[in-house]
Amino acid sequence: MMKSAEEFRSSSGDAVVELVDDHALVAFQGPESVKVLQSGIKDDLSKLTFMQSKQMCVFGIERCRVTRCGYTGEDGVEISVPAERAVELCERLLASQQSTVRLAGLGARDSLRLEAGLCLYGNDIDESTTPIEAALTWTIGKRRRALADFPGAATILKQLQEKSARKRVGFLSEGAPARGGTAILNAANEKVGEVTSGCPSPCLKPRNVAMGYVPTELSRPGTLLKFEVRKKLFAAEVVKMPFLPHGYYTSK
Repeated sequence: MMKSAEEFRSSSGDAVVELVDDHALVAFQGPESVKVLQSGIKDDLSKLTFMQSKQMCVFGIERCRVTRCGYTGEDGVEISVPAERAVELCERLLASQQSTVRLAGLGARDSLRLEAGLCLYGNDIDESTTPIEAALTWTIGKRRRALADFPGAATILKQLQEKSARKRVGFLSEGAPARGGTAILNAANEKVGEVTSGCPSPCLKPRNVAMGYVPTELSRPGTLLKFEVRKKLFAAEVVKMPFLPHGYYTSK
């Protein structure tokens, strides 16, 4: 990141990156996470809405920054905490009497972000994909479109006008789950794309969720395709994302 910022500045860009190496990050997610956290904070968390951030004292730990965000599709927070007190903070949360709190690994986080239809960089998006292909057109504001001064503007603005050749879509399937790299086939069993992320859905059992790229003409919800998993074919239906409603707190 520091190298990329330096390269950007050397080409007349304006970027400042501050490396904070004495803090750890604790992601605390779920519908009751804020109720648990509120018991250890004087600030009123009902006034902290999605993507807002504030420095707070958390369970007696100073210099914490609480941001109402996360990558699970649920309400929750990410807490930047002095590294030497990160374990203490986790222990306080796990000992809560307000609700049951459990540790969760990356596999659990990955299934949640997939159900929420959120991209994982390196899987679903990378330097070879555009926001138009990835169904992330909303990230390009009107001002940026008018100025056309961002990296890749020529290609991206052309795709906005003419549509892209491929598009990221969501899939529901049953049977063996499709994982990243799984071939997507059309009715004639011809390969038309690849799955970028996929897993069994804990909330939509017995169905699996997945996302991947297909030709734009096959991206309409309701389109029936196939996954080739371990040399067997499984029906897959293109569906709208997110697979489950987001639970972000907006105070509305």
